[in-house]
Amino acid sequence: MASEKVVTLTDANFKSAVLEADKPVLVDFWAAWCGPCKMIAPVIDELANEYDGQAIIGKLNVDENRQIASEYGIMSIPTLLVIKNGQVVDKAVGFKSKADLAKLMDSHI
Repeated sequence: MASEKVVTLTDANFKSAVLEADKPVLVDFWAAWCGPCKMIAPVIDELANEYDGQAIIGKLNVDENRQIASEYGIMSIPTLLVIKNGQVVDKAVGFKSKADLAKLMDSHI
């Protein structure tokens, strides 16, 4: 079950939800057919709960939101970007452990 703290990102809300955010944002680029995306989903939910108030955790379905995925050159999924002050400050591609993603987030909070 997805955490209610995970923000659903779209081409339409990306600017306001991510680029104009006052906190670091972890964006999970994913698709429903992607096995590793399904494996990382519970980790994303846990991070959303643990970083509530410190960071924004969001998911963007690349099949439904091709514009943003294209703008950021997403070629493999899952791709996770950390965006702070409107700029990409970190990136991880493929399945990552919760510890790896926590370390990634901690370096930008």
